[in-house]
Amino acid sequence: MAPGELLDTGCRGRQRVSHDRAAVPDGRSDAGADGAGVGLGVRAVTANRADAGRWIRRYHPAPDAPVRLLCLPHAGGSASYYFPFSRALSPAVDVLSVQYPGRQDRMDEPLIDSLPDLADALVDEVLRWTDRPLAIFGHSMGATVAYELALRLERSGTVPLAVFVSGRRAPSRHRGDAVHLLDDRGVLAELRALSGTDAEVFEDEDLLSMVLPAIRNDYRAAESYRHVPGSRLAAPVRAHIGTEDPKATVDEVRSWAEHTEGGFELRTHPGGHFYLNDRISFLAATVTEQISALLPV
Repeated sequence: MAPGELLDTGCRGRQRVSHDRAAVPDGRSDAGADGAGVGLGVRAVTANRADAGRWIRRYHPAPDAPVRLLCLPHAGGSASYYFPFSRALSPAVDVLSVQYPGRQDRMDEPLIDSLPDLADALVDEVLRWTDRPLAIFGHSMGATVAYELALRLERSGTVPLAVFVSGRRAPSRHRGDAVHLLDDRGVLAELRALSGTDAEVFEDEDLLSMVLPAIRNDYRAAESYRHVPGSRLAAPVRAHIGTEDPKATVDEVRSWAEHTEGGFELRTHPGGHFYLNDRISFLAATVTEQISALLPV
């Protein structure tokens, strides 16, 4: 498929598929100092929590930005996974990173093992931040949470500027995965295969005992999720996927077009499930461009 090719989706708007082959501008990995160990809730990063409540972390407040971007982590992930992304987007975008219960500074709170329940718990908190246009970005499990949350926001009368879905097949494209039923060794093998976790984390039994419950819980939530047909988003969907992602094929991601009335674009990137770890600057520039194209002039 040629870069930028337009496909007729049979829904409002057209589906744009493009392939991003360019390297990070300076030619280096730009994952940032905080890496995937932070993403598993191992290391906390200081955030501005003034008026943010339990759910929201603002690492780089951007009070003059015209838009906010709510970021939802992957299975086992924490708000601080998005610290490098937030840094790259600021000050053009005010990034709000979601902290799920049961990790880091919410370690003592009960885990939520249902993605619809997680979206239910989030919606009122997120509505507090809709004084400006709000887009949503979710990676992996977080993409499904983003979809469920966007449906709830729209039912409340707030249509997101866009829903960004990264590294996740469409809700209607179910797989029979059962990682959450594996023993600890099996779960750790899955994490190693996805290459999204710092190697030293696997050598620290204390850290593993701390983060494994949240990881297993989130896999259970993601793998037990079943899409309920009938609802389509009014918001446009912007999808991003690594071409070597074992958790979602390009075809499975393209099916997100069936879940929106607002138009669909798909960008492919070199890399696997955590392609974004090595492309933070490039992805931030791309997302900023996509957001800017949707803002009113």
